Amino acid sequence: MIELKSANEIDKMAVTGEFVAETLATLSGEAQPGVNVMQLELHARQLIEDRGATSCYWDYAPSFGRGPFRNVICLSVNDAVLHGKPRDYALRAGDVLSLDFAVSIDGWVADSAVTVIVGGEADPADRALVASTRRALDAGIAAAVPGGRLGNVCAAIGDVAAEAGYRVNVEFGGHGLGRTMHEDPHVPNRGTRGRGMLLRPGLTLALEPWWSRGSDRLTLDADGWTLRSADGSNTAHTEHTIAVTENGPRVLTQCAGTPQTE
Repeated sequence: MIELKSANEIDKMAVTGEFVAETLATLSGEAQPGVNVMQLELHARQLIEDRGATSCYWDYAPSFGRGPFRNVICLSVNDAVLHGKPRDYALRAGDVLSLDFAVSIDGWVADSAVTVIVGGEADPADRALVASTRRALDAGIAAAVPGGRLGNVCAAIGDVAAEAGYRVNVEFGGHGLGRTMHEDPHVPNRGTRGRGMLLRPGLTLALEPWWSRGSDRLTLDADGWTLRSADGSNTAHTEHTIAVTENGPRVLTQCAGTPQTE
């Protein structure tokens, strides 16, 4: 079931979203060569405790994972793209690190992801990959207008991938959220304009373009969670929580002072 949120409820989600954005900014800055991935996990736990938030990941046990997930953030390195289970690994210059983070504050959820390249050394192809997911997210947000169709959002994201030469997997994508992390509808990263549900004010979505430099197929690690590109190519993942409003899309997962996308 899809629950439309009131303006007041969207404001509450934005409070959670600001904390999510600030946490991702903090941890991204700490992701330097030599830093152990588990240090980022432990710092995320501390930030959640200090804020009085609740992790959406801890004890999460969906059908697609080997639950329960006993971490508070997904940290995916290089060819890992989704549900990366934090592990004992020291980051290296040039690593591509995706950080995916969702919490609840006062009963309202926000979910966001960023991909950064560690240190000063970066393969130009990795920079282009990360940039493409950011452009796709911007395109998807711009299409999330009242009166439009969900397929418009999906197509806008997928078109950016196709134009850049990337293949899109539609098994995992964006989703509704609000009281819980995963609600209807599913938002694939490829679609057809003019199709799908009508976008109405109060609809809240997590849009999350992700893909690899090569294959659109995935493999699963022995940990039962971490998903990797089947051909071992590097990956990127970018995500925002947004709300469809009467005035257009509102980004809820951004730091205070960042201009709204409306």
